[in-house]
Amino acid sequence: MNQRPLPGASTVLTMGIIALIGSLTCCGPFAAIFSIIGLVQAKEAEKVYQEEPADYTGYENVRTGRILAYIGLAISIVLLLLSMLYFGVIVALLTSGEFS
Repeated sequence: MNQRPLPGASTVLTMGIIALIGSLTCCGPFAAIFSIIGLVQAKEAEKVYQEEPADYTGYENVRTGRILAYIGLAISIVLLLLSMLYFGVIVALLTSGEFS
């Protein structure tokens, strides 16, 4: 039995890692782009794997990458909401005239 690596599995894992690291360190909401790319690639890789599971290896990379992408997306959304709240409060204080 000659098994091949699952196409897209390493891409999913890479995008999940970039999304998680990016959302925690520098990019915040912009890391959601990598999460979405990772989730789309995971769906495609899972479809290929489900057609012939005995032919492919590396499905665990798809599962791990999907989990990391979901975590990165959640952190990105939380950081986006906190940023909107932060700047909303600043704008509200500036327009009300109480911030002098």
